[in-house]
Amino acid sequence: QVQLVESGGGLVQPGGSLRLSCAASGTFFRVNAMAWFRQAPGKQRDWVATILSSGITSFADSVKGRFTISRDSAKNTVSLQMGSLKSEDTAVYYCNAAIRVGASPDVSDYWGQGTQVTVSS
Repeated sequence: QVQLVESGGGLVQPGGSLRLSCAASGTFFRVNAMAWFRQAPGKQRDWVATILSSGITSFADSVKGRFTISRDSAKNTVSLQMGSLKSEDTAVYYCNAAIRVGASPDVSDYWGQGTQVTVSS
């Protein structure tokens, strides 16, 4: 069984920084793309950033230049470094990973349980 577990959320003041981490555990063949999404109260879940197994990254316009995403493929972890945080960054942040579980080339989507990030003075 595959699990994604996030950590690092919390309360931070506007302009501050926070780092989220996510670790994939269980039995699987390979972790492909890893990503972060976020969901603010009353809103849909939005994509934030993606990092491919090649290391290529992409970001939503709303966080470009403020957030960075990195991964440790040996440890199957992904991190989101958030800087210059704004109140509108307040949301539950979810880790997502496309994981090849077995010998089949099929890839399945997995989600973490979410971690709350609150930006407030």
